[in-house]
Amino acid sequence: MSRVHEALRRAEQRTGSAVPPPPRDQGVHGGAAASVITQPLEDLLAQVKTVAYRPSSESLLIDANNPHEAPTEEFRTLRTRLNHMQSLQPIHTVVVTSPSPAEGKSFAAINLAMAQAQLSGNLTLICDFDFRRPIVHNLLQIERSPGATDYLQGKVPLHEAIRKIGDTNLYVMPAGEAVINPLELLNLKEVKDVLDKLPTVFNWVILDSPPLLFAADANLLSTLCHGTVLVVRIGSTTIDSVTRAMQSLCQNNVLGIVVNGARRGELYSKYTYYHSYYSPKSEDKEASPEAGE
Repeated sequence: MSRVHEALRRAEQRTGSAVPPPPRDQGVHGGAAASVITQPLEDLLAQVKTVAYRPSSESLLIDANNPHEAPTEEFRTLRTRLNHMQSLQPIHTVVVTSPSPAEGKSFAAINLAMAQAQLSGNLTLICDFDFRRPIVHNLLQIERSPGATDYLQGKVPLHEAIRKIGDTNLYVMPAGEAVINPLELLNLKEVKDVLDKLPTVFNWVILDSPPLLFAADANLLSTLCHGTVLVVRIGSTTIDSVTRAMQSLCQNNVLGIVVNGARRGELYSKYTYYHSYYSPKSEDKEASPEAGE
């Protein structure tokens, strides 16, 4: 081997140039492939832009000022169960998906992120990885770009793809500009790199993804994340759809199923009774079980 190295050294001296470096990988969309996170992660949050919290009136997001409302209670319960799982095993990145469209996956993903962010010091990032029909930016009324696709294509650094929501613990990575083939973009190694490193900054990274039975995106993302939450809708999702969705997942990392679309009269009446009967506001007036019902 020493003779080979000596011959290479002499050849290099004769040509007067070093061996050229390998060409830089090119991304699937023609530009240079996105680089991994190179900036110090502890400096990332300091560079993130803060935007006002002004959700759409049609977003149906939980209200932190009314913590005893029934929808808020449901997501706090889901938060508690996930945090218990996290205490038993390292779970920090979660894909929220559904078998089919219009079953409430985006509604569940962003409300779960908001519930997590309500805990003190619980930094939470909601990422819109539904590059086909993104909606998170509309719910929060922020700009769609720059976002995830812009970062993955190497067009912006990571901190420019993230926004901080007001003075909360909630951060959001919108989808970014539209791309021709989202699945090819998700196959870049940079997707795994960023999903591996974001948990060093955020306690929870929650991904909204396309439905399982209509695109392979969520299936791929589930292999890159610690767990998957499946959202189904009462009166809409069929048992066959749930079965096929579960079978489509490449690995068994389903953390649970969220049932959406329950009727208020059936599910929430007891919440209303409990909190109206025991809340401080009810102390000024006489309350009774009959009145609560």
